[in-house]
Amino acid sequence: MNVSREKVPGVVIAGLRGGSGKTIISLGITAAWRSRNITVAPFKKGPDYIDAGWLSRAAGRPCYNLDTYLCAQSVVQNSYITHSQSCDVALIEGNRGLFDGIDIDGTTSTSELAKLLDLPVVLVLDCTKSTRTMAAVLMGCMRFDPGVNICGVILNRLAGKRHEGKIRANIEHFCNIPVLGALPKLKQEDFPERHMGLVTSEEHGESDASLTRARQVTLDNIDIDELFRLATSFKGQGMPVVDNARQGAVPEINTKENQNPVINKSTVTIGVVRDSAFQFYYPDNIEALENLGAKIEFISPLSQSDIPDVDAIYMGGGFPETHATQLSNNHVFKENLKTLSRKGLPIYAECGGLIFLGDSICLDNVVYPMAGILPLRFGLSRRPQGHGYTEVEVVNENPFYTMGEVLRGHEFRYSNVISIDYENTAMAFKMTRGKGIIEKKDGFFKDNTFGTYTHIHALGSTSTSWAPALIAKARQFKASRQ
Repeated sequence: MNVSREKVPGVVIAGLRGGSGKTIISLGITAAWRSRNITVAPFKKGPDYIDAGWLSRAAGRPCYNLDTYLCAQSVVQNSYITHSQSCDVALIEGNRGLFDGIDIDGTTSTSELAKLLDLPVVLVLDCTKSTRTMAAVLMGCMRFDPGVNICGVILNRLAGKRHEGKIRANIEHFCNIPVLGALPKLKQEDFPERHMGLVTSEEHGESDASLTRARQVTLDNIDIDELFRLATSFKGQGMPVVDNARQGAVPEINTKENQNPVINKSTVTIGVVRDSAFQFYYPDNIEALENLGAKIEFISPLSQSDIPDVDAIYMGGGFPETHATQLSNNHVFKENLKTLSRKGLPIYAECGGLIFLGDSICLDNVVYPMAGILPLRFGLSRRPQGHGYTEVEVVNENPFYTMGEVLRGHEFRYSNVISIDYENTAMAFKMTRGKGIIEKKDGFFKDNTFGTYTHIHALGSTSTSWAPALIAKARQFKASRQ
């Protein structure tokens, strides 16, 4: 890892819990700075795709996820440095509460990320039905971990000026922390929620208008000039040096296939299924394929019938259930995909992509046929059926992973498996953390088609084999047709 490049200043926007309003505030700040010709590098802490999509739209540039569960700390540091180099300031939206992590030490928490990147924190306080207690809560956060530099707070969901005045006075008196802004309660229709997060920006009918509204609310209620000054004048201790070996970092993707100069001369085309139904992709995953010589061609089963000439297909997650009618009615695309799968075209699908590969999805007692490649029939529940980080062990021979590999990822789904026809040897993964498809198993494959509920990050310290494996399979398939 190279950390000798100058680190761009930044700020972490954190909350006391999920749903405190930090996403809308992060979007508003990003859009407001951008309107002042400040170039913002957006980042999302954790594995979330939806917030990252909105932040990307607000900033006008890709938003990268920073996750110390999926990736080694050195990789996270390098991602921050690399993807903020051409910017004036970086903004990292936290997730959950400031100190929430996977264990009692707060590992993987927003606070630990702020320390890892040596950045100040602005804390969003949901002030609903509370006044003086907000000062006590803030004081507790300041003392809980003095290594976290809370440089300011933004008050959210205020009932009025009197409410704001009381909280400001208490925070400034007891905590000696600047209040950088105070927002009233906003209307939900500006940013409606689905499941546990915002509706994706691709699906929101008025996404640009909503971002304009968030920008104006921010300009009216937050001192973005003072916030920029605090972020850019922060003098930290410098990024801590992490032990790459201990972290299990793999700084560069490499395989035997990748080293073969003859094979490397062969460019392959990877079809990436991306539209409003399938939009959950880490930019790092697409870039990992491109860095190994792949040409990316985007495909949409919502708007296309024919599948272009590709050497492999990567299907990400999303919300196919909200587009079930369109997907079900595109018979030509489904049949073409099924035919290609039978011919051995490498297909790798995650979550929503897995659903599309199945036989059907049942919504409100209506069955919508899908591609029919994998013998799975899905339904949709009102409660999460899988939510959180995963860890899987590769226990069966399969097209993409080596026996014995241990991979880290995450799953987020409301879909459930109604029925499935499979043999144990057709499930590549045994879940050591998470739910998977059925009975703690995941990674259902047939021929060169592979579907899983586990999302992986291509730069993850345990999943750097993914991109080379997909490229190698694509090259094999291309060679078989020549």
